Amino acid sequence: MSRLTEQLEELGVQVDAQLFELSMTHRSFAYENGQIESNERLEFLGDAVLQIVVTEHIFSTYPDLAEGQLAKLRSAVVSTHALADVARGLGIGAEIRLGKGELATGGADKASILADTTEALIGAVHLSGGAEASARFVHGLIDDRITEAQTSGDYSDYKTTLQEMCAARGWEPPEYRIAGSGPDHERTFEAVAVVGGHDAGRGTAPSKKRAQQLAAAAAVDYLRALPDA
Repeated sequence: MSRLTEQLEELGVQVDAQLFELSMTHRSFAYENGQIESNERLEFLGDAVLQIVVTEHIFSTYPDLAEGQLAKLRSAVVSTHALADVARGLGIGAEIRLGKGELATGGADKASILADTTEALIGAVHLSGGAEASARFVHGLIDDRITEAQTSGDYSDYKTTLQEMCAARGWEPPEYRIAGSGPDHERTFEAVAVVGGHDAGRGTAPSKKRAQQLAAAAAVDYLRALPDA
């Protein structure tokens, strides 16, 4: 039994088999197999469900937090980096149906693909069992991370966190180099976070914003690993 199946059973959540398969169907696989449907519409739905469940939870759980703090806390736990961590913990990468190109380049462990697939899975749960089931599923995935982020106080978005770490060291603010590649319908962006004159982190995603956040997250990890961090 996979970790994902165990999690679903533990939470008492059932997913329609066809919807589950669809949620795991990346656009690269869909394109290579006769333009079948991909998980992008489910991802759209799942993102909305995730946002409202997390927003309601932190709004009611932390009445003393100002709007800006609530927004940062939410961002920390629904970011691409955070959702990819959730997906890795559940072994979702092994379930994703990818095209040959994505398989060859390690797509099953790409943060953007893992995060998008997690959102699609949330959408599939929502359509299968309704709002109660999807809320239960999201709480099971995210609540501990919300508590951890709030307790540690480290819930700024990664670009903000990286900028604050550079300021604390007396360094110039980080810079980001961004390069795009691929056709317009499947554009990919790579961002490099430059800190102290060095390439400190890289991130690849379908949007510039996500790529920068992933690069910043990698740079934050890099700085924290330094001896004087």
